[in-house]
Amino acid sequence: MVLAYIGLGSNLSDKVAGQILDSKSQLEQALSSLSEHPQVNILKLSNFYQTPAIGPGQQPDYINGAAMLETDLSPLALLDLLQAIENQQGRVRTIRWGARTLDLDILLYDQLTEDSERLTIPHPRMHEREFVLAPMADIAADLCLPTGENISELLANCSMQGIVKL
Repeated sequence: MVLAYIGLGSNLSDKVAGQILDSKSQLEQALSSLSEHPQVNILKLSNFYQTPAIGPGQQPDYINGAAMLETDLSPLALLDLLQAIENQQGRVRTIRWGARTLDLDILLYDQLTEDSERLTIPHPRMHEREFVLAPMADIAADLCLPTGENISELLANCSMQGIVKL
């Protein structure tokens, strides 16, 4: 089993299994689906944070969080699982950084570094995004990235303007 860290985000509501889920509920449903997988064990969950949207046009604020999990899925199998959950919850990929019902990203997978067509680990921009670092600090403040950078130190260099812990 390896430790993996997943970033979660949503800024759109959608109908899932016959019920309308707001952004926070989208994250909770995704975590429920993830926890049901026999090869995934969620160890820690961060607080949720309301964060300003980054991307094109006017978008609603995001709800973001992070999860630490144990898995024996390979990185690509974990990515496939996350994308299947996104698709189940109405994720449509049309505009890069556009509004979305659900965004599940592999942030870290043990200390693995990978840069392939489908997957880059660590997540390429996590070190500069407070909406990733704040939830990560909740569950792994002393964790170092494969580059040697520490989550808490990276977060200390970010602006927390507009970010609200829920």
